[in-house]
This record gives sequence, structure tokens and C-alpha cells, in this order.
Amino acid sequence: MSEISKNSIVIEASIDDVSALLFDPANYPTWSSAIPSAKVLASDNQSRATKVEMDIKAGPVKDHVTLDYDWSDAPGALHFSLDEADMLTQMTGSYEIKDNGDDTVTVTYELTVGLSMPVPAMMRTKAERETIDKALAELKSKLEN
Repeated sequence: MSEISKNSIVIEASIDDVSALLFDPANYPTWSSAIPSAKVLASDNQSRATKVEMDIKAGPVKDHVTLDYDWSDAPGALHFSLDEADMLTQMTGSYEIKDNGDDTVTVTYELTVGLSMPVPAMMRTKAERETIDKALAELKSKLEN
């Protein structure tokens, strides 16, 4: 199994605003340049997305994927895992949010991917970290502007 890549960012916004944006995968294209399209295929009895089809364009990785979302740690975290993809063989991750009590929220994004073609671990890890850093920066920009 691959090592998990992760990073955190502090966002000046309410926990409710962060949760509303981050925990709505269908609207990721409104703030994430790596996800140009997303469509909810299934939801749970609380209308939360449980299966989402999306296109991903993150650095050298371009794929059409279906992700399963796990809400068992909500409202503190949202986990996802790969159901289907054209190129990826693995994609697991999570967004964790923590209210800092001062009108800021710490968001931690974890991600692990596997590709159908051989890629050196160092290159894969670098791409994961770049994807995470860009997503967190875009999330922060959307919420603070």
C-alpha cells in the first residue's frame, strides 16, 4: 500500500461555510480547477452524496472516476475511495475539518493514488502533494474572497 500524502491549511471562515462547500462534492467544480465536472449518482437518506462521477485533471493525471463517499465521521470528516476509473487503480482520501474557535477552521486533506502504469513512488508522492496543496489553496481562496 502507498504512503498517505497530506497537508493542512487554516481558513478564515466559519465551520458552517467550510462544511457547506467542502462536503458538497457536486459543487467541487465551482472552486477546484482539478475537477472540471462532477455529478452525484447516489445519495444517502440525508441527501449527502455517496457516489459521485467526476473528471479529474490534476497535473499529469487526467481521468474519469467514480468515487464512493463515506460520511461515518461527519461532520468532522468526509472520506472517499475509488469505485471506478479509466487510469487510476487506487484513490483514497479524506477531508477533515476542525473549528479553531476563533473564526478559523483547519482543513486537512489526505490523498493516496495508484496508477495503472508504473510511476516511481517519489513522482507519485510529489504529484499527490501538489494536488493537495493546490486544492487547499483554491478552497481557501473561494472561502476568503
